[in-house]
Amino acid sequence: MSASEISSRTGEDVSPVARVSAAMAGLIGDFKALQADLQQKLHKQEERLTMLDHKNARVARPALSTSAAELDAPHQKAFDAYLRSGDDDGLRGLEFEGKALSTAVNSDGGFLVDPQTSAIIKSTLASTASIRAIVNVESSSFDVLIDQNDTGAGWADETGATAETSTPTIDRISIPLYELNAMPKVSQRLLDDTAFDIETWLATRIADKFARSEASAFVNGDGIDKPRGFLNHTAVVEDSWSWGRLGYIATGVADGIGSGDALIDLVYALGAVYRAKASFVMNSRTAGALRKLKDADGRHLWSDGFSTGGPARLLGYPVLIAEDMPDIGADATPIAFGDFGAGYTIAERPDLRILRDPFSAKPHVLFYATKRVGGDVSDFAAIKLLRCTV
Repeated sequence: MSASEISSRTGEDVSPVARVSAAMAGLIGDFKALQADLQQKLHKQEERLTMLDHKNARVARPALSTSAAELDAPHQKAFDAYLRSGDDDGLRGLEFEGKALSTAVNSDGGFLVDPQTSAIIKSTLASTASIRAIVNVESSSFDVLIDQNDTGAGWADETGATAETSTPTIDRISIPLYELNAMPKVSQRLLDDTAFDIETWLATRIADKFARSEASAFVNGDGIDKPRGFLNHTAVVEDSWSWGRLGYIATGVADGIGSGDALIDLVYALGAVYRAKASFVMNSRTAGALRKLKDADGRHLWSDGFSTGGPARLLGYPVLIAEDMPDIGADATPIAFGDFGAGYTIAERPDLRILRDPFSAKPHVLFYATKRVGGDVSDFAAIKLLRCTV
């Protein structure tokens, strides 16, 4: 109550001290009300900022990484539990960032591997001595129409009649997918050891098995339940080349490379449009023989890479060592040359499935890993062969 109100009710004058006390009490009350209102507004602002930071953190969060900080991620724990003990409850009901991961079981059983393990396998496959390093890789089955002789074109002036152009010849290139599998095994005692890095061990073993099978199929595969290798296609002398077959250059020696002149013929048998991105493909034994070849001035045709770790070069073109290529010998085809990025295509599904089998090889545990992959020639003009024949 203010001093004036007290005075009006009592009819008596209020002392100056009483007036000051009443005024201070009113001021303090108003200040407390203002303070409470400010605190309430600040609290609401903090709640909004917290919610905004949480949303931004979720949006800005990168894809699953392989850093040590991510090893405790829910999906990693669930996959680790499945590999070590067969406990798949975590994988079946796992959700990460609101999206289900690897929860579906296919008709053959098994779960999709976690992104870290899959990344290790992919990087290992890409770094192995296989034509995978230089070919075109598609992430699904490959089906495309190829125009062998592009639709004709012509020139005309502003008033002249336009002549009819030629009609293109169309071929369909279809690359189906086949199942590639591996089955590494490990003892249950080793799985029970928490210091054992089961994911890295499994990824390394699977990648090694896959790399060996793939490398062979991409070169020599017959296309029956596996990719078709480029050497499986009919090869004809370059002068008789036509679409659907690969052209070859003869060495002029029944069972050898000869002087090396045939290598120059091989390079220029390939169209200029492909030579800029072309590579030689051969095995180590053939590479060893070619390192000894010299030109008429005594200079080696072979040269080491320009940088550390870079590919060796033959006649200025990079060399890929693929051990599944044939050795030098009678009627063999030890060397291929071409733009393999255009000439050969690998089609594959990015997912990899793992099925744990603790029963078939007791006391060991088998891990049945499967992926789907295919491969075939996609441009018959982009690859040429060297054949040991007269």
